[in-house]
Amino acid sequence: MSASSAGLVSDLEQRFDTTSDRVSVGDKEFDVMRPRNSDDLITEEDYVRDERLPYWADIWPSCLILGARLLEDQGKGHSLLELGCGVGIVTLAAISAGYEVVATDYYEDALLFTRANSWRAFGIEPRTRYADWRTWPTFEAPFDRIVAADVLYEHAYAPAVASILEATLARNGTAIVADPGRVAAEEFLLECRKRGFRIETESRPYEAGEIRQTINLYTVSRA
Repeated sequence: MSASSAGLVSDLEQRFDTTSDRVSVGDKEFDVMRPRNSDDLITEEDYVRDERLPYWADIWPSCLILGARLLEDQGKGHSLLELGCGVGIVTLAAISAGYEVVATDYYEDALLFTRANSWRAFGIEPRTRYADWRTWPTFEAPFDRIVAADVLYEHAYAPAVASILEATLARNGTAIVADPGRVAAEEFLLECRKRGFRIETESRPYEAGEIRQTINLYTVSRA
């Protein structure tokens, strides 16, 4: 482990009450470091500013299903952008599949955990970038694959994510958005169709203990 990466992991362990989970994604298992309790990260300052809540710190079924889907890809030689990377589970799967990954999030700490978990798993760090969907940054090239897990929980995110795909997806690229039935899912599909995208839907079951969900994988491409 390099000094800088060792310092990153140590810093996160000092700043947060962390735990490590063995997380199964498809046929792989990752050791994922994350904050022990996301409720401890809620701050009045963040909520007053823009109603931000630290959803990034939890492990969501959609990210496990999306990660498993990416492990089916041959990503070598292809670029991938993740919207809302959280603690990095989808990014770990994408790296395993061979993609060159750029992970983005609205929380700087999410980017740090994603970098740390990637280093712990593979000895490398992905490129990361802070990104606010309301003021989307410019990237130097479009992406072959764009992915997002469980990001459609606010109505405003439907046009925001669709617009990002329109601006950032390569001409022959595809996006996959994993969703468990959030309030903005249908609006997102409508926004994509308005922009001329073609959409294919695959549903996969998720079961863990008492949790039973159906995760929809929306594959979006240019018509």
